[in-house]
Amino acid sequence: MRLSSTGDAPLRPPAGAGSRPASDRLILRTVRCGGGWTCLLLLASLILAGAETVFPAVLGRTVDAVLGGHDSMPWLVGSGLLVGLLIVSDALNDLASGTSTARATAWLRRSVLDHVLALGPRSGRRFGVGDLAARMVGNAADAGRVGTMLGWAVTALVPALGGIVALALIDPRLCLTFLVGAPVLLVLVRSNVRDASELADRYLRVQGSIATRLVDALAGARTIAAARTTARERQRILAPLPALHGAGMGMWRLHSRIAAQEALLVPLLKVAVLAVAGVELGRGRISPGEVLAAAQYVGLAAGLSSVVNSVSRFARARAAAGRTAEVLAEPAAEYGTERLPEGGGRVEFRSVTVGNRGMPVLRNLDLVVPAGALVAVVGRSGSGKSLLAALVGRLLDPDEGEVLLDGVPLTQLDRRDLRRAVGYGFERPALLGDTLSDVIALGGHIPARPELAAAAQAARADDFIRRMPQGYRTKLVDARMSGGEVQRIGLARAFAHAGRVLVLDDVAASLDTVTEHHIRRVLTSALADRTRLVVAHRASTAAHADLVVWLADGRVRRVAPHHDLWSEPAYRDVFDQGFAPGGPWSGETA
Repeated sequence: MRLSSTGDAPLRPPAGAGSRPASDRLILRTVRCGGGWTCLLLLASLILAGAETVFPAVLGRTVDAVLGGHDSMPWLVGSGLLVGLLIVSDALNDLASGTSTARATAWLRRSVLDHVLALGPRSGRRFGVGDLAARMVGNAADAGRVGTMLGWAVTALVPALGGIVALALIDPRLCLTFLVGAPVLLVLVRSNVRDASELADRYLRVQGSIATRLVDALAGARTIAAARTTARERQRILAPLPALHGAGMGMWRLHSRIAAQEALLVPLLKVAVLAVAGVELGRGRISPGEVLAAAQYVGLAAGLSSVVNSVSRFARARAAAGRTAEVLAEPAAEYGTERLPEGGGRVEFRSVTVGNRGMPVLRNLDLVVPAGALVAVVGRSGSGKSLLAALVGRLLDPDEGEVLLDGVPLTQLDRRDLRRAVGYGFERPALLGDTLSDVIALGGHIPARPELAAAAQAARADDFIRRMPQGYRTKLVDARMSGGEVQRIGLARAFAHAGRVLVLDDVAASLDTVTEHHIRRVLTSALADRTRLVVAHRASTAAHADLVVWLADGRVRRVAPHHDLWSEPAYRDVFDQGFAPGGPWSGETA
């Protein structure tokens, strides 16, 4: 049994192995999401390709009619109509390609965003934040162009094949002359396609690595500035740059090679075909108009090499789709349909095992948190306190065992019921919303204004909010707040949304002593009707709890009131040791 999703990462298949079928399926879905515009694009591409294929023949007939003294007006009109058709179909092609690409890219980005939000904290453990942004923005845009690339491929392929057929119809010798060099052309196409696919995949992955390093550096900008390690950090961020440069230069060399091969091979084919056409014209087997048409058709037939450009773009799009499909393939938590019965918020852990980075942190944990109790969770750094807190609201699923709320396993609960029942306060709350009121109201349901004000008062945030330029309607971007004020806004949000269970993960880190004392009074009075689980790093917090859950060595060492545990030296050492902030589950995780 694996212990964490992070731990099994090395067991995943290599990037090119299992992702190809997934990327191909995603490409098909992306093309379909272009809707009617994709159909219009393909139709316009077919019309454009057909007109390009027919035009040399009509032009040749026009020349023969003029030189032969025949009525050339029908052929002149036909040529004019074909020119008009080429212009209209080309315009429609541009319009449809742009619109279908926009629709497909928007659908793909929305799908990835929805899935990342559904993954919750697990997305950050599986993918770096910068890498996720690169996949959602750049890679999704590349994959969204697939419909356009199909249109380009049709526009290049149909005239090329039509040109070969037309040469055979004019004179089989012309077609045979062209086909002598065709195998060389096809070998070059195949080689270039393979190289383009590998280079595109490598380029996108290095790009994602740089993005991840950059986001990490931005998150730690103050630490970098204080440590004066800007130059070292810049070097770390740009360390993959040579690999990116190598992949990029490889792509440019590939394009240069394609252009050079086309510049050498195509003129040779044209000269050879036209030489044979000249001989056939001298023998009277073909007309001057057919020579003109043959010159045009050999150019179209040689355009088979231009399909490489479309295939090169498709290879990049396929690599981008593969990276996007990796995100979508990560399994999101599935919720049940059961509703919560009447209850006071009793939380039960049954044989729960959870690991982090492949190592077990909590092992076979059995614990019951009584309904309505104020419970402090203590333990040394790395003992699993924040992991335990994350399990209560299903921010994390156990690798083994189950967690129940009022007798119902969390995995069977309706998502809305679970989110309304459990509220979280974090050490570093993320403030999301347009105004301060929106930030506090963020959740599964929108509390009424009196509820928001009451929650803010309980968190001692009401006073400084009302001093803001527009009070609760102050724009978040205009609200300059200290770390403690941000912490109190996060607490107000937690108080407003905790229906049965309130989980506070080291929320006192940025609070002054007076505010902390006030919050403690709120927990023991106004919120006494709810189950309160507090990750405690201070003895004073544990002393005011009904029960203390003491974690050690991945297990619950004891559950008892603080004053009963204080006589044990090992328990006192938990607080004497101090606690290093941070860790994989401290801070905002949802």
